[in-house]
Amino acid sequence: MVTEIVGWLGVAFGVSVSIPQFIKSVRAKSTKGLSKHTYQLLFGAIACYLVRAIAVKEAVFIVSNSVGLVITMAILSLFKKYPSSD
Repeated sequence: MVTEIVGWLGVAFGVSVSIPQFIKSVRAKSTKGLSKHTYQLLFGAIACYLVRAIAVKEAVFIVSNSVGLVITMAILSLFKKYPSSD
């Protein structure tokens, strides 16, 4: 029971990591200072983790990786919407 709570707490922390960056970029209408390559690699990593989580039917990881994938895709979409002038 305690490990289940800790797992879901980890999901909350993990999911919340990229949300402030997304909000900041939308408000600033800029991706300046962000690494597109890093987010592309993160997308690939999360996608692999999600496939594994689905294979082992582990709900906590399915949820966290699904949400993480959506947030990462949203940030990657900002690179098209607000291209960096660097």
